[in-house]
Amino acid sequence: MPAFTYTALNPTGQQTSGKLQAGSRAEAFRRLESQALTPVRVLEETAAPGSAKALAAQVAADAQPVTLKRSQIIHFTEELADLLDGGLMIDQALRVMEERQESVAIRKIAGTLRAELREGSTVSKALKKASPSFDDLYINLTSAGEVSGSLPDVLRRLAANLTVIQELQSKVTSAMIYPAMLVIACIGLLIVFMTVLVPQLTSLLEGSGKKLPMATQLLMDFTRFFQSYWWAMLAFLIAFSLSFKSYIATAAGRLWWHQTRLKLPLFGPVIATRFYAQFASSMGNLITNGIPLLNGLKLSCRATDNIFLQGLLNRVVGMVGEGASLSNALKKVGHFPSLLVDMIAVGETTGTLGRSLEKTALRYDKELDKRIKTLITFISPAIMIFMAVIVGTVAYSIVTAILETSQGIRAQG
Repeated sequence: MPAFTYTALNPTGQQTSGKLQAGSRAEAFRRLESQALTPVRVLEETAAPGSAKALAAQVAADAQPVTLKRSQIIHFTEELADLLDGGLMIDQALRVMEERQESVAIRKIAGTLRAELREGSTVSKALKKASPSFDDLYINLTSAGEVSGSLPDVLRRLAANLTVIQELQSKVTSAMIYPAMLVIACIGLLIVFMTVLVPQLTSLLEGSGKKLPMATQLLMDFTRFFQSYWWAMLAFLIAFSLSFKSYIATAAGRLWWHQTRLKLPLFGPVIATRFYAQFASSMGNLITNGIPLLNGLKLSCRATDNIFLQGLLNRVVGMVGEGASLSNALKKVGHFPSLLVDMIAVGETTGTLGRSLEKTALRYDKELDKRIKTLITFISPAIMIFMAVIVGTVAYSIVTAILETSQGIRAQG
């Protein structure tokens, strides 16, 4: 039976430590609580008893911050909301998650939160210490729910909001997969032509001694150039990529690149629409949960990684801080669509800004679907046409040369 080293608090609040044997870590927690002890840390001994190095290593491992994926954050939030809705207190809900959760990362998060709450910390502060994956938006919403006594409802909205954002990102990523595969296939096809097919036909056609058509000659010259200087072309591409990466790593370069991405044909509207949907969804969630408008805008600024859009929102924050309405601030800054501004103005007029923003988010979510379908509709045929032109040009050059060579041979015969 495994042995566990524990640190706990007795009924008088004094810290005590010791060892016990139990079938599992969860059973060790139950045994300590049955003895009126409040567990602070329970560690399974993985080395010989009394091994200080093993114990120190385990403590250090437990102290490392746990990073969660977005899907894990959603799962954690939904499960905690379900347990709280079921009538459990926050400590009891976290204990259930720590004992029964299959994910090791979520178990550690639940354990850390329990330990922080026992020391008198609030849920929002405990989340900040438990993992860097909980951003300011998540922590501030949790704090608002904790103060207002509506933590389960807030967690439920948070999970829904995170799910929407994850779906938005998945849609954009999925839309890029098929075009990327077509580009890779086109590059692979060109490499096969340049390194295998054309060189073999070149030796065959040049052996006939006939003058080759111009298209065929150009194709062969390009093939020779590619074979002789492929390393220089590759070096140029690598140097260009590294230079571009270094430039956009600077403040000015990053701002230029983030602004340029919004102006790209087909891709720019998709990126912008995704931002509008995420901004409206986040702001609607914040305002619905009682976060003041100005604080919500500041949190939304940090919710996007686009520096150009962050700058626009910072200007909006300054205007709203000086007393302007959100709709007027967005209109003065520019770059924000009239639909978003008008919907916000309606919400401000009727006193239902949070609900209006949530409806706007749904509309932009539908528009994003349309733009992604349009992107796929245009890009895929464009790449196919480009591939057809390349293959057709190569085929025409080769077939023309073969026909003229065969006609010359017949004429000699």
